Amino acid sequence: MAVNITSVKTSSNGVWQGDNPLHFAFPLLIVQTTLVLLLSRSLSFLLKPLRQPNVIAEIVGGIFLGPSALGRNKSYLHTIFPSWSTPILDTVASIGLLFFLFLVGLELDLRSILRSGRRAFAIAAAGISLPFACGIGVAFVLRSAVPGADESGYAPFLVFMGVSLSITAFPVLARILAELKLLTAPVGETAMAAAAFNDVAAWVLLALAVALSGSTGEGSHHSTLVSLWVLLSGAAFVAVQMLAVRPAMAWVAKRAESEVWIALTLVGVLVSGFFTDFIGIHAIFGAFVFGLMVPKEGEFAGRLIERIEDFVTGLLLPLYFASSGLKTNVASIKGGRSWGLLALVICTACTGKIVGTFVVAVACRMAVRDAVALGVLMNTKGLVELIVLNIGKERKVLNDETFAILVLMALFTTFVTTPTVMAIYKPARASDRRRLHRSFSSSPPPSSASDPKVLRVLACAHGPRDAPSLIALIEAIRGPSSPLKLYVLHLLELTERSSSIVMARRNRRNGLPFLNPLLRRQQPRDPVALAFDAYGQLGRVSVRSMAAISALSTMHEDICNVAEDKRVALLIVPFHKRQHRSRGDEGCGATNIENVGHGWRSVNQRVLRESPCSVAVLVDRGFGEGEQVGPSNVARQVCVLFFGGPDDREAVELASRMAEHPGIRVTVVKLIMSKNGIDDSRQNVTLRPSPLKSTEQSYTFSTAVMDRERENERDEAVVEAFRRRTEGSTAARYEEKEVGNVIEAVLTFGRSGEYDLVMVGKGRFPTSMVAGLADRQAEHPELGPIGDVLASSNHGVVSSVLVVQQHDVVHSDETPVSMIFGEGGGDASVIDVVHLSNNSNHNAN
Repeated sequence: MAVNITSVKTSSNGVWQGDNPLHFAFPLLIVQTTLVLLLSRSLSFLLKPLRQPNVIAEIVGGIFLGPSALGRNKSYLHTIFPSWSTPILDTVASIGLLFFLFLVGLELDLRSILRSGRRAFAIAAAGISLPFACGIGVAFVLRSAVPGADESGYAPFLVFMGVSLSITAFPVLARILAELKLLTAPVGETAMAAAAFNDVAAWVLLALAVALSGSTGEGSHHSTLVSLWVLLSGAAFVAVQMLAVRPAMAWVAKRAESEVWIALTLVGVLVSGFFTDFIGIHAIFGAFVFGLMVPKEGEFAGRLIERIEDFVTGLLLPLYFASSGLKTNVASIKGGRSWGLLALVICTACTGKIVGTFVVAVACRMAVRDAVALGVLMNTKGLVELIVLNIGKERKVLNDETFAILVLMALFTTFVTTPTVMAIYKPARASDRRRLHRSFSSSPPPSSASDPKVLRVLACAHGPRDAPSLIALIEAIRGPSSPLKLYVLHLLELTERSSSIVMARRNRRNGLPFLNPLLRRQQPRDPVALAFDAYGQLGRVSVRSMAAISALSTMHEDICNVAEDKRVALLIVPFHKRQHRSRGDEGCGATNIENVGHGWRSVNQRVLRESPCSVAVLVDRGFGEGEQVGPSNVARQVCVLFFGGPDDREAVELASRMAEHPGIRVTVVKLIMSKNGIDDSRQNVTLRPSPLKSTEQSYTFSTAVMDRERENERDEAVVEAFRRRTEGSTAARYEEKEVGNVIEAVLTFGRSGEYDLVMVGKGRFPTSMVAGLADRQAEHPELGPIGDVLASSNHGVVSSVLVVQQHDVVHSDETPVSMIFGEGGGDASVIDVVHLSNNSNHNAN
């Protein structure tokens, strides 16, 4: 039934007055948007195990909603997606597309592209030229084989086919590289640079295709002159943008403290889109060019992205895919001829892109495996491809069958990219090497570092706010007798947001030095790297700053690989909660807690399980506040609570290094259970594995079998070594303290305010005192019983806490446990508990 679009009303009067909301534009748009978002998010969740980017789910969702699947039901199609709603849906989707292309322009840095080198340019040129030529060849086949394909002009059809086969989707490629951990690998850096060249060239070719298609059909005898005018006007538009708009935006970026400039910039996007549409080139080209003109240095580009990316990419852009899916009818591909043409297009696209990239990459002396992987990566299509195809369909250059064939080709090439690269490109990871046992009590083998006396530390930071406390801790660890090599890893979460791509572009070299130091100084510097570099220069510490850009689910792999690659002995990670006490009238106040998210807590848990070295988790309560420690006076008070076991011994060894610093005073307190502290039934504690308990709510302990006598001897040796090392020193002391209630005794040290930092071991191999806390309700089980008590925000602890876990080459799995008091008995497996002896031997086994 034909509907007059001018008679369509925006809002209804409601069902109680007899109106059907689905017959009105705005409520129908709400239903369409809700359906699109729910379907695309559901498909994205289902495809996540296959490591596919969200764009695949959104394209498939759009096709599923269209005539290829649900659209076969005419009642559904006429109710949810009636023909009169198509212009409205397309208009809203086009606004989203306009601003998304502005974001793509923001993601690309022309200076960075020009600095990428001849190899990236040569690879990009070959990756465009050969598939473009192959596309033109396939275009002749399709025009003769597909009914109706020859209705458009030769020139626009050939150019559209060439562009569709030669394009590389830069945003999709960046996310695939990050997912595969190749973003900072040589092949990933080359792919990013070549894809950036490719992206710019693709938009130029698309502008040419649109210009050629602007005057097809009737009156085509004027097409050559009109196309020439369109191209000249487009070149003038770019020239004006380069000569006038770019300097103006640079001026705005330096003064854009007001929200007015953000609004005016967004207006500039719309105006640029209008002018290119006025010229005869699609409006998205103007938005893209305007995005290129915005300076990438400073915070202005980041503020723009923060303002619009979630609304555009999360809400409006999926509507564009739905709009595209409604135009895609897979059923139009029927019969052996059509499916044969689809196979021909897919094979031609893959062969042209892979072969062209491979040949030039090998000529540039890349390894064969890297060259093949690079060719597969450059064959990534996605959103940009879909934009090209939709414009071709709007301009009636591509008919329904050709459009469907090319959409399926884009889907297939993008879908197979990740599994293909995973199959053919498996770089040698650092974790494949022999894992070395490193602890402060034993010198690392000569192979682990050029100088075995150098303590190599990797400090991880979520952001600039972690820097002061980490610097204070590193300074405390640094001893005068042995040098320190510090590696700093800024942990950056990679998401589907455009800001993640900007972040990946800025940090893609992962801290490695640029070839030209002058160019490196022109890059926007990471505030975390700036803070640690300043510390390194002032404190004369060797500092190497890096960035790990990854999804939180795989962030621990980057951390552990860097720790293994740099042969570090200690890995420091910040706790997922920051606790700061606001000052009141009498020096105390309320506790302010900042939680960076459960995802970061999961990162720490995985690092503790898989780290190739000792790990320290820093619970910061203002440890880096105030003046830095200096040699003239004692500025930091550190206390180590010692119960016994490998983790506690590692904490004492770390404290021994701190005691060498003239600005640190260290106290090691060995806690001993008082004779009257527990009843006889609790003197012998047996821990048994409990599969019914959750590791998220219960403490876990190692199942490794240990020699209890030997453990006691090692504990005594570490304590005696600390006493000898610090004998006669006023900056370090050792004491023993009998306690009745372990929790209250531990909290006394944390609440007193006497110590800036309290250090404890995680206690994976528990002593009898620690084992007695195994059944306690855990808030942060990854810290162990003692660390959890001190890290809790409910106990009034004011000291920062450092929880230490020693690396052990015989490390075994940890498991939740159940407690049995007394002798235990039975044949069930048990967790070894180390029974410490005090001078009275009241805890002897």
